[in-house]
Amino acid sequence: MSTVTQILKQTEHRPWDLPTTPWLYYQEWNEVLFMHWEIEPEILKKLIPENLELDLYNQKAWISLVPFTMEKIRPSFLPYFAPISNFHEINLRTYVTKNGKSGVYFINIGSQKWLSTLLAKKLSGLPYENATIKREYDGNNQKYTAVNNTKGYDFSVNFKTSPRTASKSLLEVWLTERYCLYVQQGPVLYRYDIHHAVWELENVEIDSSRFHVNYQIGTLKLVNYPDYINYSKGIKVVAWNKELV
Repeated sequence: MSTVTQILKQTEHRPWDLPTTPWLYYQEWNEVLFMHWEIEPEILKKLIPENLELDLYNQKAWISLVPFTMEKIRPSFLPYFAPISNFHEINLRTYVTKNGKSGVYFINIGSQKWLSTLLAKKLSGLPYENATIKREYDGNNQKYTAVNNTKGYDFSVNFKTSPRTASKSLLEVWLTERYCLYVQQGPVLYRYDIHHAVWELENVEIDSSRFHVNYQIGTLKLVNYPDYINYSKGIKVVAWNKELV
């Protein structure tokens, strides 16, 4: 059984049915660090399209900075090509809903390789920008740094992970189990449906003395330690072509 077939057979956790059209992209999101901040809704409303609604948890909006390593990204009709398909990425995202489908809206995406950045932005329409990103390992400790001179942000984090047996909280499910994303292209809003297995989370401990974030877009400014953190070794993902909303 192929990897994609295995992914598509696990659907019990989905909030709606799989698309009936053929999938278009395969990708792996590996070694994912989720850092979440609770934000006043009025701040985020200025950063999302007018025809999207913020998805709220207990009347609060959330924003997440997510560094990870993208691997094996490819269209369905081609094999992956490591020099382009594998790269480090960091995205700034918030949570939105439209027509009963709650998903993710990316405010900015930084990626490590300029050609991968160019292709990803061209093919997806998502707000990819080239950034200087480095990931280092020392046993069970990791260091991740990212700088984007265009946007004027810089970020660094040292952390370590360990296995976890506790069940996910309702907030963790709300923040991670998302099965579509939205993108605005000119006056038009599109939705990409995605599918993957349930996120398996691990314990993560950030070294607060070596944590630094300076990220500002409009009135949104991230400078403090996150309100909530998660880590996952990763998941395998299939995605469909964008659909007009």
